[in-house]
Amino acid sequence: MRTVSDSISVRLYHLDAEAEGGAATTLFYGPLSEALDIAARQPAEVQDGLFIATDNDVVAYLDLIGG
Repeated sequence: MRTVSDSISVRLYHLDAEAEGGAATTLFYGPLSEALDIAARQPAEVQDGLFIATDNDVVAYLDLIGG
């Protein structure tokens, strides 16, 4: 991600690869720090499909945390 501030607004969403067409479900809009907390509380199988989007970038949650 180009943006590193923990207060930047992001979208945390889950991309369900099992659903036809890969359905995206938004879990949270708000500060990056809160999005990371919410993502960390998700089960491992959900974390595999989590993504964080800013205005100019998208990154997989597990890539962001080095998991």
